[in-house]
Amino acid sequence: MRLAAHRHALWALAMISFIESSVFPIPPDILLIPMVLAARDQAFRIAAVCTVASVLGGLGGYGIGYFLYESIGQPLIAFYGYADKFSAFQGYYHEWGAWIVGGAGLTPFPYKVITIASGVTALDPVVFTVASVVSRGIRFFLVAWLLWRFGAPIRVFIEKNLGILATVFFVLLLGSFVLVRYVF
Repeated sequence: MRLAAHRHALWALAMISFIESSVFPIPPDILLIPMVLAARDQAFRIAAVCTVASVLGGLGGYGIGYFLYESIGQPLIAFYGYADKFSAFQGYYHEWGAWIVGGAGLTPFPYKVITIASGVTALDPVVFTVASVVSRGIRFFLVAWLLWRFGAPIRVFIEKNLGILATVFFVLLLGSFVLVRYVF
C-alpha cells in the first residue's frame, strides 16, 4: 500500500499495463488494486491510465504478431504453452475476432496471446483497438469503481473472484448479443 501511494506509482502502473499486454505474465491488477485503495479519490484516473497503457501495449503485441511473428511472436506463444491451441484458434479468428479480443480483455485468459494473435491473423486494427478499449476499460474501471465505492472489503472479494466475475459478465454480454441477433 505504501508503494502504491508513491509519486511514481502511476508511471509504474502504466509500464506494467503496457508490457503485460504484449509479453509480461503478471496482470496490472496487482498494482491497480492497492493504488486505488491508497488513493480512492483518484480511482478513475488510475483506471484510465491502466486502460490506455494496456491498449497501447496491446497494439505493441499486435505489432509483434504482424511484423515479428516468426522471430518473436512464435517463441512467446510457445513459452506460454499455447502453440498447439494457437493453430486451431487461427481458423476462427477472423469470424469472431472482436469477440475474442473483448473476451480476453475481460477475462483471465492471457491477453498477450490475443494481441499477438490479432497481429498474426491481421485482424482489422480498428476492430482490435475498439474491442481492446471497451474490454480493458470495462475491466479496469469496474475494479476501480468497486474499490472506490466499497473500499478495502471489496478487495478480497475481487482478488478471489475476478476471473469468475469477468467470465460471467462476458458470457452475459455475449449471450445478450446472440439473443438480439438470433431471437429478435
